[in-house]
Amino acid sequence: MEKKNNLQFSIRGYEASDRREVLALLSDGVLEHVYPAFFRSLAYPDHVGVALSVCVAGYVLGGSSHLQALLFGAAWAGLLYYCCHQVHQGYLQRRLEAARGQSGLLEGSGLWVAETEVGGRTRLVGVVAVRAVKGDQGAPGGRGEDRTGEEEEEEEEFEEGEEELELYGELPLMVVSYGCRRRGLGSLLALKALETCKGRGYTRLLVDSSSPQAAANTLYRKMGFVQTAAHGETHANRWIAMLARVQVLTLEKLL
Repeated sequence: MEKKNNLQFSIRGYEASDRREVLALLSDGVLEHVYPAFFRSLAYPDHVGVALSVCVAGYVLGGSSHLQALLFGAAWAGLLYYCCHQVHQGYLQRRLEAARGQSGLLEGSGLWVAETEVGGRTRLVGVVAVRAVKGDQGAPGGRGEDRTGEEEEEEEEFEEGEEELELYGELPLMVVSYGCRRRGLGSLLALKALETCKGRGYTRLLVDSSSPQAAANTLYRKMGFVQTAAHGETHANRWIAMLARVQVLTLEKLL
């Protein structure tokens, strides 16, 4: 039990009855980054130039109409918002499918939830997950293969190359309820993940983040994570991803 800013947080293992609340936290935690991503995209220098050009075009085509200039600018802003929403909505859909799968996040043992008492009722306000990954030691920061399902059985059959692979941890999920932020809960969940990885003998812990997640990225860096990769490739359409300007970041901490 930890106490921060008059709130007491307790961290325990995930139970099947937590499923609905965990999925709701995951949904809120992903979609809340749509607006930050939109404002970042809107302020990107190239996009500012396009916005000005679009407004001028609307002004000219509308016969010196300020209203049409405004409408053209609003249409450009709407397109950027749509792209940012599509990137995050698609990511959320993939995470929900992974969580609901038979060997998904909600079926493993490396999942913990945080609770606190609000108004006399116990509420689930945070969640963190850790999963084991087999990877090539010669490619730091690279992804290996998740040890689940049929792939795990295949690993047992091919033990000859076992020494060439390292076992490290990945943080596929960490969410803190909005009302409980800046109270130390994020640090507690991250420490839980790090302690688990050390106890299991993992060599490092990797986490994928994104450029709009400023608070989370600051927390990771304070805890010793170092950015090892950044790219703009997402599951979304190439043009949508390009307009959204969302950078996917990989951060790593050696254990």
